[in-house]
Amino acid sequence: MPYYTYILCNRRNGTLYIGVTNDIARRVWEHRQGKGGKFTRLYKVHRLVYAEIHEDVTIAIQREKTLKEWPRTWKIKQIEKDNPDWDDLYERLI
Repeated sequence: MPYYTYILCNRRNGTLYIGVTNDIARRVWEHRQGKGGKFTRLYKVHRLVYAEIHEDVTIAIQREKTLKEWPRTWKIKQIEKDNPDWDDLYERLI
């Protein structure tokens, strides 16, 4: 079963949220419905701008923790490396 480490934002260079899930389409949908948690609901963070696939949940969780520790500039560079226009990748999942 694949696991995903992902980054959501509310707008380009806006508020970022980093999470991990085993069903990225469902989880992003939950964030969009306001069921993803208080933080994402409060700041309207529901645009999927980055995702990584991992085969091991332990690795996915560790990667989530690592990304959360990074300085904001590193996170932005990571997003822009694969998604320079900050496109909403959710549309590609559905």
